[in-house]
Amino acid sequence: MNPSTDLPIHVIDDDAAFRRSLVFLLESVGWQVCSHALAEDFLATVTQPGQAACLVLDIRMPVMSGLELQQLLRSRGWQLPIVFITGHGDVELAVQAMKHGACDFLEKPFKDQALIDAVSRAVKLGCAAREQRERCAQARALLDRLSPREREVARLVALGLPNKLVGRELEISEKTVHVHRHHVMEKTGVGSAAELARLMLRADPAALD
Repeated sequence: MNPSTDLPIHVIDDDAAFRRSLVFLLESVGWQVCSHALAEDFLATVTQPGQAACLVLDIRMPVMSGLELQQLLRSRGWQLPIVFITGHGDVELAVQAMKHGACDFLEKPFKDQALIDAVSRAVKLGCAAREQRERCAQARALLDRLSPREREVARLVALGLPNKLVGRELEISEKTVHVHRHHVMEKTGVGSAAELARLMLRADPAALD
C-alpha cells in the first residue's frame, strides 16, 4: 500500500494518548499527519479557507463537538472528507454525521487496518474532490476571458445551434456570430461546440440549463 499524497490528515481528539497512537499509526504508513486536541485548535491552525485536508475526528469533544465542527465547515462551504471516531452508544450520532457527508465512522475499539482502510477511502475522495475543484476553477478562468456578448454566443453554440439560429436568437448578423464564435474558440482553446459544452459544464453544471 502506498498512501503517498500531499493531502494532509488532521487528527482531532481530546484524548492525548489515543491521539498520539492514531498519529503514529497513520504516519507509519506514509501519511502527513497533524494533530489537535480540540476542534478550535484545528480551526486556528488551518489558515487557508477551503484548504484541502482529510479529518479523523472524535465525535464527542469538549467545547465544540466533532458534529459541530462538521456543521461549521459545511456552513462555510468547506466539504472535507471526514472519518469519525465514536465511542460506545454514539452510533446514532455517527449516522447523523454520515447523512451530512462524512465518509465513514469507526466505533472504538477498532483494528488498525480498519482505520487505515477508512482513511485511504477518505483521502481518495478528498483528492478527487480537489481535482474537480481545480478543473472547475481552470474552466471558469478560461470563460472569464469572454466578453458578455461572447458568453451569450458561447452558450448557444454549446447548445448546438448553428450560426444562423444564434444570430436570430441574439438579433445579430450571421457574420457577427461567426466573428464572436471564432473569438470564443480562440480565447478558450477549444476546437468544437462539443468541447465548448464540456468546458462550460465543467465550470458550472447548470450552465446549459
